[in-house]
Amino acid sequence: MSSDLVIRNGTIVDGSGGDPYEADLAVSGGKITAIGKNLPKGAEEIEARGKLVTPGFVDVHTHYDAQVTWGERLSPSSWNGATTVMLGNCGVGFAPCHEDQHDMLINLMEGVEDIPEVVLAAGLPWNWHSFPDYLDALAARRYDADITAQVPHAALRVYVMGERGANREPATEQDRRRMAELTAEGLRAGALGFSTSRTLNHKSADGKHIPTLRAEEAELTAIAHAMRDTGIGWMQIVSDFEDQSAEIGLFRRMAKESRRPITISLLQQDNRPDGWRELMAEIDEANAEGLRITAQVRSRPTSVLLGFELSQNPFMGRSSYKAIAHLPFPQRLAILRQPEFRDRVLAEAFEGSRREKRVERWDRMFPLGDPPDYEPKAEHSIAARAAREGRTAEQVAYDLLLERDGRGILYLPVTNYAGGNLDVVREMIASPNSLIGLGDGGAHVGIMCDATATSYTLTHWTRDRGRGALFPVSWAIKRLAADNAQAIGLTDRGLLKPGLKADLNVIDYDNMRLRAPEIAYDMPAGGKRLIQRTEGFDATIVSGAVVYRDGEATGALPGRLVRSVRG
Repeated sequence: MSSDLVIRNGTIVDGSGGDPYEADLAVSGGKITAIGKNLPKGAEEIEARGKLVTPGFVDVHTHYDAQVTWGERLSPSSWNGATTVMLGNCGVGFAPCHEDQHDMLINLMEGVEDIPEVVLAAGLPWNWHSFPDYLDALAARRYDADITAQVPHAALRVYVMGERGANREPATEQDRRRMAELTAEGLRAGALGFSTSRTLNHKSADGKHIPTLRAEEAELTAIAHAMRDTGIGWMQIVSDFEDQSAEIGLFRRMAKESRRPITISLLQQDNRPDGWRELMAEIDEANAEGLRITAQVRSRPTSVLLGFELSQNPFMGRSSYKAIAHLPFPQRLAILRQPEFRDRVLAEAFEGSRREKRVERWDRMFPLGDPPDYEPKAEHSIAARAAREGRTAEQVAYDLLLERDGRGILYLPVTNYAGGNLDVVREMIASPNSLIGLGDGGAHVGIMCDATATSYTLTHWTRDRGRGALFPVSWAIKRLAADNAQAIGLTDRGLLKPGLKADLNVIDYDNMRLRAPEIAYDMPAGGKRLIQRTEGFDATIVSGAVVYRDGEATGALPGRLVRSVRG
């Protein structure tokens, strides 16, 4: 019998970490049916000689919680090889939710994940109440990738405790019991995990700390017991680790109480450049004791992108710029190009908080370029260029931002770059107890676009990096596909093996290249977001259907909500 699809003569990188080999791959009924030489002709064929054939990538850290309620495309993750994405990270989401709490959750998501209120208010249909309702609403929709969800602690806490929860008051025994019941309900309805945030950086749009910031151990233990009883999912946590010993001790107890995996965001901070290494040692020790705790790491710096069309730029704190910041971009650009306006802005002082003033870190700011350079050398900084040219850093930055019709972008690495290189990132991603994630697709839409970190893992760390040893391609594919799929309990994908789900990428590896991020005005209410494409994806296939060919959508939308099964 002929197959639905045969990918012919490709270099199979099967996700196991084993050596690549040349073969055909056949697909029928949404599953891989055969891998071998000279397979019978298929109803559809893709010639892949000289190309990589890989499993689809699994993006475990996204914030498409709103986007999936109004859109069909999980871009930019799906443009970059992701065939499964996980929502509901960092404790924020939109379910469960009482009708009078819509504005509160929008305010929280706007502040924590930088998704504008006007976009959320216009786009969210709110055709749910409970978390199972939310999953049912998503299950009724079609996508260009599969989606999975987590129960978000902040929404859960506010749902159960109302203003007391939002104000971070301690949960009563009754509150804890109800949160545990709803967590179990969400997991049994299909969630693949529970997420929470304990970082001071997460605030609502009105400046209040996230409701989960100082949640007591008794509250987390009640939820951990619900996870143990269901046997479903992992616990995803983000923390500042101000008291590192106390926090990792808490998380180890949660792993014991829940008998479920825990994943913790891990970043290098400038003020504690070796703190991440101490935490990684604690995680390794916990795993040696039989617990399953992973560090979730990003394969490049956490960065802020600065530009006149973006949400932030180095001059946003100067009075003359503030006076025009509300104008539509074309009108603003016309004024920014006026020599007298430029001179006036450059002569003014920056007014704003210490955090806002980071946009004047000239020694740590770089032109991003096309293709982007996420590991620039110190001599390419704005400060170094200004010194060479005998100009001020402000002058250099302003003129660079006016390039490309006012769409020039400057790159400011915020974490993972204390040493001016990515040596620490190499250590992080090489750890056996780390997972590559933190791309934040769907969030920080005006200042970041790190969902392409999947593609960057493949291009930079196996081919392009000129500042250290490279990893094998087979290692990168295993990390992006099989390791992440296994971590969230999806055993039907992540590997190229007969009988498994036909989620695939056909990649022109030699010509793979990330493009510069750009602004698109395609959100509800005309909202803007940063998007980024990568050249080299010849085809992305979900459940046997080609969803992208040469980077262009085919119209096929085979992606569905993937629900949990009991562990």
